[in-house]
Amino acid sequence: MTEKSYRLGDIAKALGAELRGDPDIHVTGLATLQAADPEQLSFLANPAYAKYLADTRAAAVIVSPDAAGDCPTNVLLLDNPYLGYARISHWFDPTPAAPPGIHSSAVVDSSATIAASASIGPNVVVEANAAIGDQVSIGAGSIVGARASVGAGTVIRSRVTLAHDVVVGERCHLLSGAVVGSDGFGFANEKGQWHRIAQIGRVILGNDVEVGANTTIDRGALDDTVIGNGVKLDNLIQIAHNVRIGDHSAMAAMVGIAGSTKIGSHCVFGGASGVAGHLDIADQVHLTGMTLVTGDIREPGVYSSGTSAETNRQWRKNAVRFRQLDSLARRIKELEKKSEV
Repeated sequence: MTEKSYRLGDIAKALGAELRGDPDIHVTGLATLQAADPEQLSFLANPAYAKYLADTRAAAVIVSPDAAGDCPTNVLLLDNPYLGYARISHWFDPTPAAPPGIHSSAVVDSSATIAASASIGPNVVVEANAAIGDQVSIGAGSIVGARASVGAGTVIRSRVTLAHDVVVGERCHLLSGAVVGSDGFGFANEKGQWHRIAQIGRVILGNDVEVGANTTIDRGALDDTVIGNGVKLDNLIQIAHNVRIGDHSAMAAMVGIAGSTKIGSHCVFGGASGVAGHLDIADQVHLTGMTLVTGDIREPGVYSSGTSAETNRQWRKNAVRFRQLDSLARRIKELEKKSEV
């Protein structure tokens, strides 16, 4: 792999950062404060790591102005150091560039439309009337279903499945194993037997959407499942049919959203959160990890449920008390009535 090297002055200019130090030193990589060597760039975003700043050997550190005084080396001043790190990380990304063209082992229907600048990897299947935009990269073994479309600049990693009629916006990033447009869990019951309902809606992903590894997004039963612009979905998430997620919301791993629920914009759901079906969740709602939502949330804010870890002995005691809450409430109500007499 060819070593990448950049002048610190050029990095500062690209980030719009104030440089305090030598603009001509060269940076060849990124590292944590603890591990960085004199040719690597580091950053301080979490105060928990401030204790490592004074002893860092990094060539330079991206820091906020209030922490710069404790840094023994060159500094790049930014109000949001983590954003600076995010932006500069792409300069050192070792992911191989996908060459334009269609691999000889790919199976592409003659009616599909593929831009000349797109990259179609080994064993990819592109079905009838699918449309692949400019600068799209599709990794090995992925499937683009009939009439599906993929917007310009989107990266689809290996073994991703886009079912028929799925619409993927521009600059999206779909990680390995993601399935977009699978059938929703729809069945009608008659005398104890389940009858499958055809899922005839689509999935629509907006622009700049990220779908994590092995995450599944079900197609709509009648209307479409819609994922807004800038939404970020972690690995192993389940989005059921007809769900709508507003722009720039983010969900950590293991989140599950049941069918026909509407999530607002700029929401953040912690890992293993769950939201029941047919609910409305307001904008700017933050669910902490393992929160279970069973009713509408109409106001922005932070919501939690469940309990944190404790010793098994204490948990067993609390579990018994929890089962007694109803009888305790009744007793309190009776005592209140007696006190009013």
